[in-house]
Amino acid sequence: MTTVIDGKVAAASVIAAVKGAAAGLEAETGVKTGLAVVIVGDDPASHAYVNSKSKMAKECGFNSIQHTLPAETTQETLAGLVASLNEDLSIHGILVQLPLPKHLDSDAIIQSIRPEKDVDGLHVVNAGKLATGDLETGLISCTPAGAMLLVRSIHGEDLSGLNAVVIGRSNLFGKPMAQLLLNANATVTTAHSRTKDLASVARGADILVAAVGRPEMVKVGWIKPGATVIDVGINRIDAPERGEGKSRLVGDVAYAQASEVAKAITPVPGGVGPMTIAMLMANTVIAAHRTAGRKPPKF
Repeated sequence: MTTVIDGKVAAASVIAAVKGAAAGLEAETGVKTGLAVVIVGDDPASHAYVNSKSKMAKECGFNSIQHTLPAETTQETLAGLVASLNEDLSIHGILVQLPLPKHLDSDAIIQSIRPEKDVDGLHVVNAGKLATGDLETGLISCTPAGAMLLVRSIHGEDLSGLNAVVIGRSNLFGKPMAQLLLNANATVTTAHSRTKDLASVARGADILVAAVGRPEMVKVGWIKPGATVIDVGINRIDAPERGEGKSRLVGDVAYAQASEVAKAITPVPGGVGPMTIAMLMANTVIAAHRTAGRKPPKF
């Protein structure tokens, strides 16, 4: 019987722990956890993400601040806002919603966020800490951190003796995910578009993580029977069966086939997706604890 890994349940558990940690910190020290979210332009998907992040921050008892800037905002103005948030002692986490409008240099902005406030885990200092095995003092990119929590729900803390394959090598997900699996003692292969015979590489995985952004690319023949499959893809495809002009969300894995052979699998939607915002909240409350000189909670 295949286990469907429920990201909503796992995320709710993280959020409950965040609420407790935030309330405890405020009761003991008077410090209210602060998150600032910055959005530039009017991309509807970005606004939907930002609204859900801001709403969740308020639900967690945070001081939640949103800065909405017009699409024509200059690099200098945005950099100035980030600099002021870096100096603001009431703000423990800064999140700049990506993608930014094309005329802005998003990497320069992300790298200007102080590493201890970089709750997206994208600063080179945080990436470097993860790459060198320091999971104690940095902040880990939210989606891989959430995906790793789901892996642990099936396999526990120690992945010794297990082969893990991550399909995708982005700085945002693939590389940090591989590092997390490596830190948990898995034997890790990072596969990508240039990998020769990708299907046979994937078939060697006890833990297969797909993050390529191509709908249902990973077929049943790519999956070792009994493997755990973590599907990070979110792709919108046409669904004429639902009516004209309708669409539906699918992952990077052909879910119906894969769930017949996998031991455990994340659905899309409802798998890794809910974990991203939950881990963002976790990173923010961790950052607040560190700033207050308190031992941060573990997730």
